[in-house]
Amino acid sequence: MTEGLESRLSEAQRTTEALLDAIGRVIVGQGPVVEQTLWAMIAGGHVLLEGAPGLGKTLLVKTLARCLDLHFSRIQFTPDLMPSDVLGTNVLVTDEAGKRSFALHKGPLFAQIVLADEINRATPKTQSALLEAMQEAACTIAGTRHVMTPPFFVLATENPIEMEGTYPLPEAQLDRFLLKVLVPSPTEDELTEILVRTTAQEGAPPQPVLTREAVLELRALCRDVLVAEPVMRFAARLVGASDPASPAAPELVRRALRYGAGVRGAQALVLASKAVALLSGRAHVSFADIAKVARPVLRHRLIRSFEGEADGVSTDVVVDALLAHVPERPPSVERASR
Repeated sequence: MTEGLESRLSEAQRTTEALLDAIGRVIVGQGPVVEQTLWAMIAGGHVLLEGAPGLGKTLLVKTLARCLDLHFSRIQFTPDLMPSDVLGTNVLVTDEAGKRSFALHKGPLFAQIVLADEINRATPKTQSALLEAMQEAACTIAGTRHVMTPPFFVLATENPIEMEGTYPLPEAQLDRFLLKVLVPSPTEDELTEILVRTTAQEGAPPQPVLTREAVLELRALCRDVLVAEPVMRFAARLVGASDPASPAAPELVRRALRYGAGVRGAQALVLASKAVALLSGRAHVSFADIAKVARPVLRHRLIRSFEGEADGVSTDVVVDALLAHVPERPPSVERASR
């Protein structure tokens, strides 16, 4: 590892620790949620936050936006929201000389941090307005392609409890999210601290910790983190074993799943594990990093079968079974080493 990379990793570790500290002054508890959100930000992916109302999902996104000093916008998804309300539309304008022309009135999607609040309340037609932007950081309006200002980061929230008036996210939409993060309820101590903070005078808002250039540098550094071929193959075997039609699939996968993860799932495993290594100050990914990110990376990419749903088998249980079943080194390597 070169001296330049070492210094870049040390600086990245200092800045991310400062960012975590700034967020922790506002958000009580939820350490794993905040950490996983940073994985996605560093890896250049998007996050789907799932949790009951009032757990601080929106507050987390707004706090992150303030700490990063990036252009932030919020879209409140409702059943009557139209794609043009998200993307924007061309409007007729008249200049000082009286000449008329069409100009793009940009929608709230043209920001650097976009909060898609209660995304499952919008119709699939409106949800699909995010597909191109999330995949390519650009969108096409009236035949013209418009590129988003980097870094472009979408954080969507959904409520798993109230199903009335909601539309399940299509599989193609879910696959665009690097991670699906589950937001748990607070403990008694955390809830007490929340009450102390929220029922007194409001404190000062957090100050920016990272600039746009620093965020882009973190994303570039994340790509420089090394992944050895055995670790890469372990990620590939995990994804391959999630296919119920694969001979390598464990019994639970064959029974509980209809479809497994795909190529994007394997890419997300590697990118998220690179972010984990970077936050730890390491220039290489370990097998443990792959295992650590497996749940948030794969849980929304595994589609359960009717039998799996009827038996109440969660995708997290399936991921745990995959980790227990798939060896870090294939049997041929184990035999050779012995």
